[in-house]
Amino acid sequence: MTTTQPLRFIRRGQTVTLGNVPPTRTLLEVLREDLHGSGTKEGCGEGDCGACTVVLGAEEDGRLTYRAVNSCIRLAHSVDGMAVWTVEDLSDTDGTLHPAQEAMVQCHGSQCGFCTPGFVMSLFGMYQNHVAKGEAIDRKLAQEELSGNLCRCTGYRPILDAAQHMATLPAATVDEPSLLRKLQHLAQSTPAPEADSSYISPETLAALCEARAAHPEAQIVAGCTDVGLWITKMHMEFERVLDVTRAAELRRIEDGPTHLSFGAAVPLQDAYAALVADRPQLKSFAARFAGLPVRNSGTLGGNVANGSPIGDSMPLLIALGATVVLASIRGTRELPLEALYTGYRKNVMAADELLAFIRVPKAPSPAVELMKVYKISKRFDDDISAVCLALRLVLDGALVRSASIGVGGVAATPVRAVRTEAALTGQPWTVDTVRDAMAVLRGEFQPISDMRASSDYRREVLGNLLQRFWLESQGWQQVNLESLTLEAL
Repeated sequence: MTTTQPLRFIRRGQTVTLGNVPPTRTLLEVLREDLHGSGTKEGCGEGDCGACTVVLGAEEDGRLTYRAVNSCIRLAHSVDGMAVWTVEDLSDTDGTLHPAQEAMVQCHGSQCGFCTPGFVMSLFGMYQNHVAKGEAIDRKLAQEELSGNLCRCTGYRPILDAAQHMATLPAATVDEPSLLRKLQHLAQSTPAPEADSSYISPETLAALCEARAAHPEAQIVAGCTDVGLWITKMHMEFERVLDVTRAAELRRIEDGPTHLSFGAAVPLQDAYAALVADRPQLKSFAARFAGLPVRNSGTLGGNVANGSPIGDSMPLLIALGATVVLASIRGTRELPLEALYTGYRKNVMAADELLAFIRVPKAPSPAVELMKVYKISKRFDDDISAVCLALRLVLDGALVRSASIGVGGVAATPVRAVRTEAALTGQPWTVDTVRDAMAVLRGEFQPISDMRASSDYRREVLGNLLQRFWLESQGWQQVNLESLTLEAL
């Protein structure tokens, strides 16, 4: 019979300890049903609406980090050893509201109120990550960091007002030194894992590989932003879960001379920040990869290993020439990212292997590289792609020295547009070359029709995006929304 370790986390300065928590129980279920906290709401149950948002605190490199996450798809055991804040935890003991709450009151940011706790928690995360550090919150930042919270009533303007208004209110502080000491004590007092635990979260890559070899049937989870839906929407249960996010080696980003190396457990928010630092033109695309709570929970390795044909990371990584490193007790092997997949959500990994690292070549001189990623979806923010097209050209004067194109949403797996790459390579970067390549790109894939887009639409859009890439390379700005400002909202 399998068992689970006691679940322990810090809340309101005290250690919460819960026993017999099933491996697939969500944090939202624990908060509402076990701890009777009704402030955190269940809206969509799939990480889309943000009503269930809570903030997690963890020690990283000796400092406290704050991440707003969706509790509806976050497995409860994944927060073991962390601090948890819900909307009930923000006001002072005398009833004084936290600036995130008071700003919503003063700016009339709530109407029906169902989404309000989630917005407040995202604002609390924003407060700790920006206002508490003396950083200003402008309209653009507020919109980006609230993109994972949906409201049906207010029209967002007063909520964006509240985000900017927080800094004008009396400050609220977290006693970080005390909390760090408690988190460290919690880590030091963690009991040794039981041999037959149903929730396994090794702290090293070696131990992770051993656990994978011993339990090949275990469901692997990282941020659980997709597996969480299998639990909440498909009612799937797993007797054993293998969580990769505590392995220290997998949580690192290594910045080498020629490559960035991402551990598979690096959160998407951190991974994209590193990619944007290397290639600033990726910033707008990075902000459109789901909402911030999903990026805070989801991991780069989880997105890649999941292999969804509409996962947004893979077209970008394919265009960048990324490779993946697979690990097991037998050693490691490295292969091009696109070679990982064999079919719809199928891959070449053996039963005892794990995806451990993603290696991405760094940008060459900006004078020779043209790089852009386009995401087409029904909703601009926090939505799934119908088509994702990543284009990277290396130019030698006016000649295309090489082309690398990753595509999502047009096949059973994320794919490389090899025929279109060949049509561009060695040709002059001219409108005639682009028109020829557009025809090749539209004919290279046979996408399906589904609720997001028809097959004909996807093919047409592929060619149009290549034309847009050409126009933007020639200095056109009016062909994209990035040239618009939203200060009037």
